[in-house]
Amino acid sequence: MKIAFDAKRATHNSTGLGNYSRYIIRILTKYYPQHTYLLYTPEKGKKRLLEPYTGNQNVIIKYPKSFLGRMMKKLWRFVGILSDLKKDKPGIYHGLTNELPKGINRQGIPSVVTIHDLIFLRYPQFYKTIDCKIYYYKFKNACINADRIIAISEMTKKDIISFFNISENKIDVIYQGCDPAFASEVAADIKNTVKTKYNLPEKYILYVGSIEERKNLLLIIRALQQTKNKIHLIAIGRRTAYAKTVEKFIFENNMTNQVTILEGIDFQELPAFYQMASLFIYPSFFEGFGIPIIEALYSGVPVISATGSCLEEAGGPSSIYVNPTDINDLSHQIDFVLSNPLVACKMINDGKEYVNKFNDETIAKQLMNIYTDVLKMKREDG
Repeated sequence: MKIAFDAKRATHNSTGLGNYSRYIIRILTKYYPQHTYLLYTPEKGKKRLLEPYTGNQNVIIKYPKSFLGRMMKKLWRFVGILSDLKKDKPGIYHGLTNELPKGINRQGIPSVVTIHDLIFLRYPQFYKTIDCKIYYYKFKNACINADRIIAISEMTKKDIISFFNISENKIDVIYQGCDPAFASEVAADIKNTVKTKYNLPEKYILYVGSIEERKNLLLIIRALQQTKNKIHLIAIGRRTAYAKTVEKFIFENNMTNQVTILEGIDFQELPAFYQMASLFIYPSFFEGFGIPIIEALYSGVPVISATGSCLEEAGGPSSIYVNPTDINDLSHQIDFVLSNPLVACKMINDGKEYVNKFNDETIAKQLMNIYTDVLKMKREDG
């Protein structure tokens, strides 16, 4: 069977939706190599992101065939790709990142779409108005026109039902795993190299995620002002305008020796950062899922996260959750974990057991079952 993907994010985005896209392609090609995988992308993208597909006989990267498609890349993804799909005749098309080509349901091409989150509807203040309108149009149309919808969490499923009035029978929840590098013990010499390169302290709290208002990094920093344990914070992520607010607070409160913000860290170094951390904190106001939490659990790090979205689904019952506005509670929980090695050890062991549910083979099987069900349904309909 030919399985087609919108692979623009896979070939262009190093984080977030790009990671999800590459993850899905990786596990399916590994566990179901008998199929052919067509990756549709408007242009070549980043060479290092294409490397995993180079030489793989079952993976074919597809670029716009028409002159107009090559000139108008955004329009090609939304409409023009249909002419290429009709020629290539895939068995099914999977929109990996919240959208489908307009009119795909009228072309006889079975389709599945993954919806990651509807944060722009819950917290529109974090987005430009025009972006909210575009997302609403694209996401809702994809949900209406897809044969099946994959939500990456129960929270996202509830939002799809609530905001778009979609039947729950059309939606499947399939979680996302993470790169196997986080589950493998990083060699001591690599850890030492990373530690020296970035001048890491013996003990530190780790945060990984974009430095943006919704992710709520400032809550950690304000909580550290009140902790009895004077521990360093390492924050890794892409900077936005919010980073200036964070850095201003750090400077005005004489915390420059306690907080380090790093950007552009090589992915190969990231597991070492996790595995040397004493505690991982992810206090986001709202997420579609929360992959950094999964990475931390695989890495053997106790996790403190936030209530109010799906982060409890990612972190499991033994992680700790605080209100994302409660500085005092976060401060207390930081001291509680860092001062109680037995508690931290239990959180680590329970976390490693919990993440077994995000096993690659299980997730690949769930995806393939959905594809099979969609095709069966299409045959029965006629």
